[in-house]
Amino acid sequence: MERLLTHIESPEDLKKLSLDELPKLAQELREFIIDIVSTKEGHLGASLGVVELTIALHYVFNTPTDKLIWDVGHQAYGHKILTGRKEIFETNRQLDGISGFPKRSESEYDDFGTGHSSTAISAILGMAMASKLKGNLSKQHIAVVGDASMASGMAFEGLNHLGVTNVNALIVLNDNAIGIDPSVGALKKYLTNVKLGTAKDENIFECLNLNYSGPIDGHDIKALVAELERLKGVDGPKLLHIITTKGKGLKQAEEDQVVYHAPGKFDKTTGERLKKTGQVQPPKYQDVFGHTIVELAKKNEKIVGITPAMPSGSSLKFMMDQMPDRAFDVGIAEQHAVTLAAGMATQGLVPFCNIYSTFLQRAYDQVVHDVALQQLPVVFCLDRAGLVGQDGPTHHGVFDMAFLRCIPNLIIFAPMNEMELRNIMYTAQWGLDGPIAIRYPRGRGVTIDWRNDVESIKIGTSRCLKEGSEIAVLTIGHIGNDVEKLIKQLDAPEKVGHYDMRFVKPLDKNALRAIFSQYKHIITVEDGTKTGGFGSAVLEFANEEGISKPIEIFGVPDKFVEHGTIPETHKLAGIDFDTIHSYIQSTLNQCE
Repeated sequence: MERLLTHIESPEDLKKLSLDELPKLAQELREFIIDIVSTKEGHLGASLGVVELTIALHYVFNTPTDKLIWDVGHQAYGHKILTGRKEIFETNRQLDGISGFPKRSESEYDDFGTGHSSTAISAILGMAMASKLKGNLSKQHIAVVGDASMASGMAFEGLNHLGVTNVNALIVLNDNAIGIDPSVGALKKYLTNVKLGTAKDENIFECLNLNYSGPIDGHDIKALVAELERLKGVDGPKLLHIITTKGKGLKQAEEDQVVYHAPGKFDKTTGERLKKTGQVQPPKYQDVFGHTIVELAKKNEKIVGITPAMPSGSSLKFMMDQMPDRAFDVGIAEQHAVTLAAGMATQGLVPFCNIYSTFLQRAYDQVVHDVALQQLPVVFCLDRAGLVGQDGPTHHGVFDMAFLRCIPNLIIFAPMNEMELRNIMYTAQWGLDGPIAIRYPRGRGVTIDWRNDVESIKIGTSRCLKEGSEIAVLTIGHIGNDVEKLIKQLDAPEKVGHYDMRFVKPLDKNALRAIFSQYKHIITVEDGTKTGGFGSAVLEFANEEGISKPIEIFGVPDKFVEHGTIPETHKLAGIDFDTIHSYIQSTLNQCE
């Protein structure tokens, strides 16, 4: 039997199918997603869970004239396949391929970029208000929001405003009781009670003046189409509550929803993940953090851990399992996480607030106003700092050094290896005079035997890794390991000194004075933005000291770096091995 999906290049083709054919299309779309993601990797469970919803939305509404936003974009694979990207879907998240998230520049069907969660309600409300101002009262506006995203402060802000408007907007609450990790909080309990029929008489969404319908089975495609058709004729703000299963259609993905959010490569027939064979590898930085905080917390009862919805990704899960009363997942609520940590710090606790670098951007005011201004000793552990690879520009953690460096009272540290991470965590847990941000990258470290006896690090001190005579290379963080290797491959490595600066703030000014007096050329290397970052700090120091020696900064340029593997994104940014090696070698040649 010929496959229906073969003939679907756009929603116009989809509308030619009968209602009875849609379940078969849903099966084929699931198989297509599983087939590609099993070999190319990516986000699996979220898109499998909304296959029927995706088909129903494009079947009922007139996209792209009607506006449709997916929050968060993990859910949008089926949407991309049905909107003209089926033939190139295998390039998903690959260099020069399509993005793993909705992207306005990629397709007219991608109405809003959604790499971070909880933005869709505000965005769709803005679009709906614009339509009303233009006098277009027939255009439909739909936002699909997960229950974990709905618990975020920004989502509530959007709902609060939406409820006092009379715009033509539909919020579809995709309730599967999980984000990346299981959903948490009082809203989750409320939605569970709604599903069980034991909720209190008042409906929270109706109280916010939304026309509520549901809950309905999000995998019953005929029921979805019927309800969406009905809602097209209902004026004003509406919310449809649907119940789905993340990973629907793949047994392992349904049973292990956390792992199969983004499982890596797997057997598309059995669903079993493909085991990586080979030599023993160094640990992931997140696991070093997770094991170390447990180790420290066993000896220091003041330590608590906080993460906004990333217990598995940050490895705070280790502490949550062993010390559930001292480790907290607060849901997708970065602002709350930071100020919660600040409140704890005022009472003598030592809060380790673990947030992905790219998500700390969402809590900038809290870092400034609630933590740094009050000089509270919160320990920020910023995972996924630097270029993160295939998640692309929404997730690259390249701005943290620049946006944190200008905040008074805040220390910024970047470990070059696992032991340095452990040592700075040990140092911070004894209580500093103010906050500290510890940034480390996605992925693995460099040391097999990493469980060192922890020792204190003096704040604002660097390390000389290698003396030289002509060129000094100053590095910050994990990228220093690549520099260490490339120096060994130079024609005259003895002429190149290498310094692990460790602290972006405060800089080791004594070491810098000695370096500037000893070397002719200074090179700085960082995996953060050049504008306002570590290299800029060194330039500012040189200017203050009246030093005029040449300083070359290697960092992420003033543009958004696209997605690809981490080596590919480093090359796009000009901080790859070959580019830096060539520059140092050519500079050495000029010195001769």
